[in-house]
Amino acid sequence: MNRLKIGVIFGGSSEEHHVSVKSAREVAKHLNTDTYEPYWIGITQSGAWKLCDIPGADWENDGARPVVLSPDRSVHGLLVLEQGRCEVIRLDLVLPVLHGTLGEDGAVQGLLELSGIPYAGCDIQSSALCMDKSLTYTVARSAGIATPDFRVVTGNGKADAGRLPYPVFVKPARSGSSFGVSKVSGEEDLPSALDAARQYDSKVLIEEAVDGSEVGCAILEGPSTLIAGEVDRVALSHGFFRIHQEDSPETGSENSTFIVPADICEASRRLVRESAKAIYRALGCQGLARVDMFLKEDGQVVLNEVNTLPGLTSYSRYPRMMAAAGFPLSDVLDRLVSVTLHRKRR
Repeated sequence: MNRLKIGVIFGGSSEEHHVSVKSAREVAKHLNTDTYEPYWIGITQSGAWKLCDIPGADWENDGARPVVLSPDRSVHGLLVLEQGRCEVIRLDLVLPVLHGTLGEDGAVQGLLELSGIPYAGCDIQSSALCMDKSLTYTVARSAGIATPDFRVVTGNGKADAGRLPYPVFVKPARSGSSFGVSKVSGEEDLPSALDAARQYDSKVLIEEAVDGSEVGCAILEGPSTLIAGEVDRVALSHGFFRIHQEDSPETGSENSTFIVPADICEASRRLVRESAKAIYRALGCQGLARVDMFLKEDGQVVLNEVNTLPGLTSYSRYPRMMAAAGFPLSDVLDRLVSVTLHRKRR
């Protein structure tokens, strides 16, 4: 039986490049090579595409060859460029393991649509929608889902600092992890918070601070239903949750730990899971997503954000939640491939 040829794209030009490389390394450990023939396609921080043997420590230089993903549907795969020759590799499917700008925002998904190659995860529309937190909130609200109150500042615009309901969070509207995010307790700190957010995006979101526990739910699409992983809770010792900001996240965070399963009552657990599924459907997600929410003391669930290509590292929340529900990463990857190919045949 021929193995499925799967292109795994990782790296990228965003601030989450290093997280993506770590995710790809974890995928390499769990991808069944008896069933799949992986092609590791790394994108450098400068935007160069390279085909490498494995996403190791020196993948950019260790025998890596220049490669492009052809938008020509008759190619249906890769063009490997070496010594004036062009080798064609036809792919059955692409698994994007990219995070943040130009990976999670619909850009790569658009290239894959042009190429005609099936790819795992959200399509162009839902990727772009979930990447922009202001659009995420707007669509979610129209579906009856609670979100924080928010306002948007674009370009060099200013917010009416004296009328904000402090504390507020200031964040890039279209960026991943916690890059550029600040908690602002008074108007004197607002200008510097806006400057920090503008390092990552010209569109800035100012949103109310929701008083509640931070919880998350991993969603995996099945052939006929959605699978929800175990709910987790972010336990903070101080400050606010800043994912992927540590120098060595593998050794833990200096102010947060993840409790899986979350130490909440069963009724709240069911509500968080059902809310995550409703949010996933309302935003048109496909394949997988991690839905982050707040659970308030009165039992209300409020949307925080949706990660359409969540981290898959050894310390990431998504694989932990799925594993706690009985789905190790190898099983998650198998199901992702299966549902992607099933969607192609429909």
